[in-house]
Amino acid sequence: MAIDISDAPPPTDTRTPVLQVRDLGVDFYVDGTWYPAATGISYDVRPGEVLAIVGESGSGKTQSSMALMGLLPPNGRARGSAVIGDRELIGMPAHKLRRIRGKEIAMIFQEPMTALNPVFTIGFQIIETLRTHFEMGPADARVRALELLRLVEIPNPETRIDAYPHQLSGGQRQRAMIAQALACDPKLLIADEPTTALDVTVQAEILKLMRDLRSRIDSGIVLITHDMGVVADMADTMIVMKDGKVVEQGVARQLFANPQHPYTIKLLDAVPHLGRSAEAPEAEQSGTTATPVTDAPVATTSDRAIVLEAQQMVIEYPGRRRTPAFRAVDGVDLTIRAGEVIGLVGESGSGKTTIGRAVVGLLPVTSGSLRIVGQDMVGASHNDLKPLRTKVGIVFQDPGSSLNPRLPIGESIAEPLLLHRGLKGAAMSKAVETLLDQVQLPRAMRNRYPHELSGGQRQRVGIARSLALEPQLLVADEPTSALDVSVQATVLALFQDLQREHGFACLFISHDLAVVEMLADRIAVMHNGKLVEVGETAQVVNSPKDPYTQRLLAAVPVPDPAAQQARREARDALLEAQRDELEREELLHAADAEKIDAHDITDVDNERMTGRGF
Repeated sequence: MAIDISDAPPPTDTRTPVLQVRDLGVDFYVDGTWYPAATGISYDVRPGEVLAIVGESGSGKTQSSMALMGLLPPNGRARGSAVIGDRELIGMPAHKLRRIRGKEIAMIFQEPMTALNPVFTIGFQIIETLRTHFEMGPADARVRALELLRLVEIPNPETRIDAYPHQLSGGQRQRAMIAQALACDPKLLIADEPTTALDVTVQAEILKLMRDLRSRIDSGIVLITHDMGVVADMADTMIVMKDGKVVEQGVARQLFANPQHPYTIKLLDAVPHLGRSAEAPEAEQSGTTATPVTDAPVATTSDRAIVLEAQQMVIEYPGRRRTPAFRAVDGVDLTIRAGEVIGLVGESGSGKTTIGRAVVGLLPVTSGSLRIVGQDMVGASHNDLKPLRTKVGIVFQDPGSSLNPRLPIGESIAEPLLLHRGLKGAAMSKAVETLLDQVQLPRAMRNRYPHELSGGQRQRVGIARSLALEPQLLVADEPTSALDVSVQATVLALFQDLQREHGFACLFISHDLAVVEMLADRIAVMHNGKLVEVGETAQVVNSPKDPYTQRLLAAVPVPDPAAQQARREARDALLEAQRDELEREELLHAADAEKIDAHDITDVDNERMTGRGF
């Protein structure tokens, strides 16, 4: 179906646009030929408006935005028109662009660790931005930098201002980059995948911060992302790109409710939607046909063999010099039976990956017990663990770095078969071809190197390699976090098919609760090294008991603007209620300690409720 995209959509208000883009194109010069990366892009961004540009990797969304700021590589060129105020950005000399970048147009890059300078403190980098564009002394610039760090709600800004990027968490680094981007109150803010690497709770806080800042400084925002939940949460208008072209654009709510282009429909259908486990019972009650049984996780029974059993498991990272040992996992009890998929979820630093690494023998267990397929992992030697390598497999988060770049993928898949089973020659070749067939890769790809494959193809190679020895237990550590939604959907469908075919048990580690809900029989929730809740998937997703699980689920965005607005309001109410409960517990604790009259506590509660307008 053809969509008319010759001009920008009609304006929804009469305010002058911050940015007007017409027929923007980006080309790259490779081996004597100009190749188009983006063509015919037209849109307007008005004050206080969020425009989302969505599409898969390689669709041209990032390069078209880099062209606005003159940040294309030397072999790139931009054509068309991009006007901010009354100035044309395309073709503007570099010395004039430097006056605009940071002051009138600012950018939040996808990976703050590579965008921030590692040898300077975050305070120095914010101060440098201020003093570059304004006549400002060091003392005044530092005061302004502290104001910005408070604005983005970095904890202890007086201390953090002198911290280096590596001393901050991922969410704090992202906040520091946002503070730097907002230092000069820019008219236009370009946010390139600002929440891709963040946990859902940190993501929710960053998105809330961006919404607040939009209303405070009335800037236009161009949001580049492939996360349709983030688009539903933030965007007023929306552009869908594919193969360097705009295939559909318009008001975000309308595109979500009634997408016209087949690619937009495919993109929205590929997004995992949290809460699907609650839809099946409703479908049964209404008499509608439920999802086929073939798409459901394998049912678990208590008589199946136990492949993983942890009791009061403690894992510590040893201290150095004056630094004490760090307890990453504290008293965890967990059981996985044959054929069962357990989703292990939680924020970064909660101990998920540490447990996964201990399960495959890459980290020692400090105390408690951990048995994997009958092997006691506490105090196990290298020789003890060698037989276990044939029974346990692992799929790493980043297949690009876990595959040997010097080996063709056929050899990477064959390596476990050679080392543990001694397969060679025709038998080896047949086994590799069978594994490639199972992960739906052409057999001809066995001679390609990892850099010649896409991210989704490399992840399939990683899965094939982990299944080469037909393990009884598979550890999947964030296997789809770096993939586009359509590629992710393909990999997840493949994973479900392989799990049904091979019947292996799986510890699926992820911070994407919608993905975990799709795959897991049970969900285990980690927080600060402890297991705070374990239960059936439907129970944990639809009726969480622990306050942390409630906050975690409330922070997950869904690809539906109306539903996401309701979820956001419910999350704010939940956080407010939990804060009130925490305050009351602190008051009760103080009453016990200082013998405060209970009537005083009631008076304090009444004053707080009155102040909030109840």
